[in-house]
Amino acid sequence: MAHKSGFVNIIGNPNVGKSTIMNVLVGERLSIITSKMQTTRHRIKGIVNGDDFQIVYSDTPGILKPNYKLQETMMKFVNTALIDADVIIYVTDVIESPEKNEEYIERVKSSEAAVIVLINKIDLSDQEKVMKLYEYWRAKLPLADVYAVSALEKFNVAQIFDRILELLPEGPAYFPKDELTDRNERFFVSEIIREKILLYYDKEIPYSVEVEVEEFKEEDKILNLMCVIHVNRESQKGIIIGHQGQALKRVGMEARLDMEEFFQKKVFLQLFVKVNKDWRDKDRTLGGFGYDME
Repeated sequence: MAHKSGFVNIIGNPNVGKSTIMNVLVGERLSIITSKMQTTRHRIKGIVNGDDFQIVYSDTPGILKPNYKLQETMMKFVNTALIDADVIIYVTDVIESPEKNEEYIERVKSSEAAVIVLINKIDLSDQEKVMKLYEYWRAKLPLADVYAVSALEKFNVAQIFDRILELLPEGPAYFPKDELTDRNERFFVSEIIREKILLYYDKEIPYSVEVEVEEFKEEDKILNLMCVIHVNRESQKGIIIGHQGQALKRVGMEARLDMEEFFQKKVFLQLFVKVNKDWRDKDRTLGGFGYDME
């Protein structure tokens, strides 16, 4: 049998479950998941290999209208994903308005890639509403395959994998067969910490934060890490640290436990907080954080 390979790019509006779908399809927890918008900032690739196929999935930031340079860069990742896909997975759900960000739906429709529409979170709806949405998307994107799924419950996901395999073109592997992702270990350290900040802080704090791994030293039985949490303003530094350092201590403890599971070894984690004024609008700073790269 000929070898198949290709890029399967997952796009959609914020909070529809793109990262959950990515993790289910890859079989690994590569993308962080919270109920807050803008959880995913980068384009994260997850690679699934078989003897005669390689699927390169990409999770992308939610579609939005940019308010600052960081968000502009996030949208560049989405735009690139529309262009270089062999298969586009457009994720919607039973909650959002189907007409949201209509211009991107039209771009999906005009794409040369095969398209799969996933109506996610059907566990939160009833059959009648799901069927109406199913018919809406069949009419809206007549060439697309449409599936009603629950990524959280892993319902109806297996047949999506089978369909992707059918749609992939023949070709060689793009990455070594033992690779799971194109991201390095430092990236996942920073993402695990950022996830905890998204979970434990309110209002603008999670959107004003970037995590930088300054030291990554791996030994046989322990991983020594020193990380800096960058914030926009001095007042945010105090909120991140909390009374007598308790808030920062909680973030560090929860992140360390997740890292030990991820890396399968003990982790010693040091966290520091630094004010990096208006970092979200500085090209050089954003480049240093990896936002000018694919």
